[in-house]
Amino acid sequence: MNDEAKRKQLRKYKAFATGLFVLMAALFIITTILQKNNDSHWIGYVRAFSEAAMVGALADWFAVTALFRHPLGLPIPHTNLIENSKQKLGDNLGSFVVSNFLSPANIRPYIQKLKISGFVGEWLGKEKNQEVLIKNISDIVLDILNKLDDAEVSQFISKKVSEMTDNIKLNALLGNGINYLLDKNDHQKIITNLSAQIKNYIIENDEMIKDRVKKGSYTFIPAFIDNKIALKVADGLSEFFKEIEENPQHEIRQLITQKIYDFSAELKQDPKWEGEFKTIKNDLLKNEKLNEYSNDIWISIKNTLKNELQEDQSSLKNYLSKNLNEFSQNLKTDENLQNKIDTWVRVTAYKYILKNTHQFGNLISSTVGNWQGKELSEKLELEVGKDLQFIRVNGTLVGGLVGLIIYTISHFFL
Repeated sequence: MNDEAKRKQLRKYKAFATGLFVLMAALFIITTILQKNNDSHWIGYVRAFSEAAMVGALADWFAVTALFRHPLGLPIPHTNLIENSKQKLGDNLGSFVVSNFLSPANIRPYIQKLKISGFVGEWLGKEKNQEVLIKNISDIVLDILNKLDDAEVSQFISKKVSEMTDNIKLNALLGNGINYLLDKNDHQKIITNLSAQIKNYIIENDEMIKDRVKKGSYTFIPAFIDNKIALKVADGLSEFFKEIEENPQHEIRQLITQKIYDFSAELKQDPKWEGEFKTIKNDLLKNEKLNEYSNDIWISIKNTLKNELQEDQSSLKNYLSKNLNEFSQNLKTDENLQNKIDTWVRVTAYKYILKNTHQFGNLISSTVGNWQGKELSEKLELEVGKDLQFIRVNGTLVGGLVGLIIYTISHFFL
């Protein structure tokens, strides 16, 4: 029911209560006149009833009116109670709500019934809802991207990279990386491949080896001897590298491995290498270069994100949709996940409500306290005024009955 309907209803019941008072007043006047000119016994009873009814009606009218305003506009003490006591009323109302509605015992049963996971799973399982969610997320992120200052973001990236790289020792990082490859034995693949390449190169370039042998040989040595020597050299070298290629335990492999370990240790411990890499790092990451790199990285990321978020069937949106489907399915089928989410929601909601119950009380108190006194009186009168008019009606009738009883007792027994 809107306020206008409530006002009409209130006027109707006010008119009824006032009309009953007017009726009692008219009845009193008529019976008073009749009693002067007529000795009928019954007139005294009616007059006593109407007289007491008027008193009861006036008393209850005063009481009801005094709640909301000064009766007849007169500043009588202890009237217009709601307007004069609105802050106290707001404080008491806030305390009442907190104590009786937001106590742990009252809210716990409702919190325990919360089962948000099922609702979220069903909601996310609908394609239309997914589209709405992804669109809203995209719009929010796009708005953020458009409002970000590119220069400030680039400076932030540059600053963080600079702070991070200041504490990084590239020589130690490279040394640890080499050790990691050695520990996993991945370098053996390189040795195997390199040995095969060298072996094949020797086999395919035997003429070059012959020419090299001839150039280094003496003029008095026959050519066929040089060729024999070159053939032996080529066969020996190719066989040697073939053995390295095929034998995982070849001593050359172990020697190379040890040499690389030694080099890695030198990288990490020798101050010379630390200085070399620091110089390289400083050359690569000068402030102007770092700012340039950071700006290029940010602009690239920003443009990529904007394109992905603006396209309807972009890879990012398809990825989000796929993960939302999986998450929705898990929410509907995975009981462990459901229990974890529901328990977290219940505990969080319970703690938050208990922690902030005083805020609800303060909200009610401040809201009521900030209302204009007249406005508050009108709001409350609209809500309870109809029932209060029945108090006036009851006061009229009860007052009349009490007056009638008193008149009867005094007439017969006194």
